[in-house]
Parts: sequence; C-alpha cells; structure tokens
Amino acid sequence: MVSQSPLRLMRLPEVLDLTGLSRATIYRKIAAGTFPPQRNTGSRACGWRAGEVDIWLRNPMSFKLADLRPNPDGGPI
Repeated sequence: MVSQSPLRLMRLPEVLDLTGLSRATIYRKIAAGTFPPQRNTGSRACGWRAGEVDIWLRNPMSFKLADLRPNPDGGPI
C-alpha cells in the first residue's frame, strides 16, 4: 500500500467511505467538536486532511479537537 501524505485533502465521498458515517452524522460531529473540521479549498469546495481523519479513525469514541496537534510552524495540521 502506498503511503499518503497526511496533508492530502479528501473529499466528502472518500470520508464517508472511510468512516462509515452518514453525511448528517459527520456534520453533527463537526458541530459538536468530535470530528475534524473540513478545510475550504475554494468558494464551493472543501476537503478533510487525511492525517486528521486518520487520527479520528484511531480513536473515534473519545476524539476531541484538542487531539489535533498544531504544526511546528504554529498552523493547523
């Protein structure tokens, strides 16, 4: 299996396939702070960072936004 960059952006269909969650559940969890937020890639497009979704997949029951550590340069991962 080829290693993917943790900064790679995944679109919603891929996130749905990986997590097994519905679209409504993902957005409900984002609002509750228990799923990584999407990143805007344009005026009508967004995606999720693969590394952030991977962190959620490792521990979905107790995930909090604080589990996402910032980059050394101070920006989000």
